[in-house]
Amino acid sequence: MDIVVSSSLGYVILTYLYSWIMLSYLGFKVGAARKKYDVKYPTMYSDKDQVFNCIQRAHQNTLEVYPQWLVFQTIAALVFPMTAAVLGAIWVTSRFSYAWGYYTGDPAKRMNGVYGYIGYLGVIIISIYVALQLLGVF
Repeated sequence: MDIVVSSSLGYVILTYLYSWIMLSYLGFKVGAARKKYDVKYPTMYSDKDQVFNCIQRAHQNTLEVYPQWLVFQTIAALVFPMTAAVLGAIWVTSRFSYAWGYYTGDPAKRMNGVYGYIGYLGVIIISIYVALQLLGVF
């Protein structure tokens, strides 16, 4: 299989930029929460305030999955750029929903972002397909 860089890859690049905005936003929210709840560096979590911990976890959990998403997003985008761009936009948008739910202080509300699995699992499945196609299985 030959990979030709399509102009549609531009949409994927915009998805990466969108993810940078999302990560910056989540990071700024943690910084503001540190100030509000008086949680000094290098302390990761508060013994006193659950809301701070929820804000911190929303950012931390996103960082935990972000490297894998970048890899699978890139693999999917090389062959199916428009599909990857849409799936990527779904995943990034879901991380806002996830964080806003978590920011309420009720960890169960983080599930507002559960639809992100459409984007995340979508690019994983496409990556598997691309790998198998490269190996001549399809």
